[in-house]
Amino acid sequence: MKALVVGGSNGIGLSIVLNLVERTDVDRIYIIDKSTLDSKYAHHKVQVDIVDLSQVTNWEFLKKYVDISALYITAGFGHLNYFQDLNSEYITESFLVNTIAPIQILHHFYSRMLSTIPFYSAVMVSIAAHLSSPMFSIYSATKGGLSRCIEALNIELEVQDSPNRILEVSPGSLHGTSFTGGQSDPTKTTEIANTIIQYAEAHHTLWIPSYEETFKNVLERYQSDPHKFGIDSYQYKMKRQNQ
Repeated sequence: MKALVVGGSNGIGLSIVLNLVERTDVDRIYIIDKSTLDSKYAHHKVQVDIVDLSQVTNWEFLKKYVDISALYITAGFGHLNYFQDLNSEYITESFLVNTIAPIQILHHFYSRMLSTIPFYSAVMVSIAAHLSSPMFSIYSATKGGLSRCIEALNIELEVQDSPNRILEVSPGSLHGTSFTGGQSDPTKTTEIANTIIQYAEAHHTLWIPSYEETFKNVLERYQSDPHKFGIDSYQYKMKRQNQ
């Protein structure tokens, strides 16, 4: 089996790569990332292609990965800030990387997903796609659009009798990633990476890590009173920033 990991040089993507490297049924892992892979993770199974998703205008380069049967999209970014303090470049780049790039990549491989041959895919989204997230307005919007697209595609796959599905992974804040200024540490994301692969290969459609422990209650509070939830979310973020 051959796999493509978009954003595989760090964070969750790197942990997925390290898991796949150890598997005897995987003989090649392609990485697309804007940064190279740390030399300590180099492996003869791994090939890294440097690509800045915010700069891609022609997606034909994806044809070189014609032989893959697993796709993991983990690239994305976001910054906590007031909307008035964001510049137009940040807004554009956010949608290019977080929304347009994943959808374009899914579109490229969609004919494989429609077939009866197993094709495993997972996309990192965010819990912010499912609720109000003040000071994360653009990030939430980019991930919300991606989530709705994946949801619709899974219905289309089902009604066209494909056994394949796209796994949406929507976590909250994760230790061991560089998101929002953290440090990438694959030892802290091994468990979630392993579960992503397991659920993708089982053709699940949605996984919210820590759902029962945390996010079931969070989503219920949001659905019962979105305005109050938004105010509480804003106050929580301000408190965290002032600590």
